Amino acid sequence: MLEQTLGHVTHGQNLRRLLVDAPSFTPRFLPVAFDNDSWTRRIPGFGNWTVRAGVRARRALRRAGTDRDALFVHTQVPAVLLGRLIGRVPTVVSLDATPKQYDELGEHYAHDVGPAWVERIKTRLNRRCFERADHLVTWAAWTKQNLADEYGIEPGKVTVIPPGVDVERWIAPAADGDEGDGHADGVVRVLFVGGDLERKGGFDLIEAFGRLRERHGDRVELHLVTPTDVDAGDGVTVHRTMTPNSPELIALYHRCDVFCLPTRGDCLPMVLPEAGAAGLALVSTDVGAIGEIVRDGETGLLVPVRDVDALATALDRLVADDDLRQRVAHAASELVRSEHDAARNALRIADTIRSVVRPRS
Repeated sequence: MLEQTLGHVTHGQNLRRLLVDAPSFTPRFLPVAFDNDSWTRRIPGFGNWTVRAGVRARRALRRAGTDRDALFVHTQVPAVLLGRLIGRVPTVVSLDATPKQYDELGEHYAHDVGPAWVERIKTRLNRRCFERADHLVTWAAWTKQNLADEYGIEPGKVTVIPPGVDVERWIAPAADGDEGDGHADGVVRVLFVGGDLERKGGFDLIEAFGRLRERHGDRVELHLVTPTDVDAGDGVTVHRTMTPNSPELIALYHRCDVFCLPTRGDCLPMVLPEAGAAGLALVSTDVGAIGEIVRDGETGLLVPVRDVDALATALDRLVADDDLRQRVAHAASELVRSEHDAARNALRIADTIRSVVRPRS
């Protein structure tokens, strides 16, 4: 059962493609749509995503029948209102962030924290969901720790499995005569991919790039992949029609050298392991679980949120120092291969689901 919002859509697509060939494993996929059209908006409570997801999840389970050995639900949003349905069949609940972590990032997702009594009920319902599940999967150690700290979940009940990317699809092909020392034209290209340009720090990046352009001139370019209507400045190209996982987008990654996401609020953006797999040096902010993939000085550089000066300095370091840029890019690629390979991690999810299956009575 797969929530269909934001980066969860791509995660669901990867699982659909990668789990069908898992040995001794027959998956059936139940998408939980986010949309709230003119008809459903008239239903009391349906404006709340948790309510809408819970109702749709219960309806999908009824339609699916009872011939199943286990249930995997991503995320806890459609799981929380399943109630005692969790436990009747062995269940694994997967999540990228806990509700409390989401509340901390709420201002960046147009998400408001409710009155204290509402939040207490929400915490109780989510804790009950986590306790009833046979096992939990989190995208990051950041989330696993919060489950222990805020919900009292034993760490042994939680397995960290990042969503991962299709490494073979994203890895850059070796060009003839390419010795890994940058592009032949000497231009260092910085790439940004994000639907919400403001929340993802795109405007901060544009300002920082302006300073970079003043120093390095035509030696630097900025490519923005976003549907946001923004004017392309000097050295800036805006790509408004590229879609996730498309060949055109992957080819653009391969033409670039540095991936920059100075986001103001995120959990674990999937564009970062994509960029690492494509062989780009990473620059981002230390929010959510980003520090687990952008390891400062090792796989990339971390800067404070909304700090344009620090962002410009970090980018300048990578543009000016070819050895540093290549070293962190290589380390990012190795990290993604070892910990963020979607094919390998999908099989880990399948193994986790198998581990909770109980013999049928």
